[in-house]
Amino acid sequence: MVTFRPLIGCTTYKKRVPQKRPIDIYGLMPSYTDAITAAGGIPLLIPLGLSDEDLQSIFDRLDGLLLPGGGDVAPDVYNGRRNVRMDGVDAERDRVELFMARAAVEEQKPFLAICRGIQVLNVALGGTLWEDVMSLVPGAMNHDLPDSMPRNHLAHTISIGAGTSIAHIMETTDSWVNSIHHQAIRDVAPDLLVTAVAPDGIIEAAEVTNHPFAIGVQWHPENLIADDPAMLKLFAGLVESGSRQPSRV
Repeated sequence: MVTFRPLIGCTTYKKRVPQKRPIDIYGLMPSYTDAITAAGGIPLLIPLGLSDEDLQSIFDRLDGLLLPGGGDVAPDVYNGRRNVRMDGVDAERDRVELFMARAAVEEQKPFLAICRGIQVLNVALGGTLWEDVMSLVPGAMNHDLPDSMPRNHLAHTISIGAGTSIAHIMETTDSWVNSIHHQAIRDVAPDLLVTAVAPDGIIEAAEVTNHPFAIGVQWHPENLIADDPAMLKLFAGLVESGSRQPSRV
């Protein structure tokens, strides 16, 4: 039980708002911040466009970090190839999130990486991605939920490795999850341990070894916290781990 509310930094994306005079904003879906709040944390949005020095200053003040979903990671940063299905590539977002992911691993800062986030984490540590699962992975199912489907639609099961951190947190070794992605981990980074897979073998979760709380999931637990208590436990684990940071003890 936390006695204060840890500060959880959330990276953002740039989006054009179509209004009378269109403007660009930095934003994040409320489902992420709502999940952090429900778990007892305080979300803080991290804008793009900051220098590495300023990003480090923000990072130093955080108790934990969340890397959310979003557009595709540029293939240039992992020696990948362009694909016709790529969408939402933003070099500035890649720079900010790769910086934050590496800092969180190096400085043992608790973090949760979701969908794009687990892909960023893998790339940050030296791994690669499938640029498009359906066209490149033989026998793969469609992991990209249609826009017409609700974001809490349960698309498929996952198998979670017994004894892993995520199995301990969620208190299960199998679960139904939603699925809103077309890219996924290909070559696993050296410091990552695969902890869950889909029925077709696509990696659904991974964790950084020898780290207090460093979990990545390929699905969107923030959209499932009202349906499955185990999903909220992922955010509660992040917040609780953040409360144990050296500066908070």
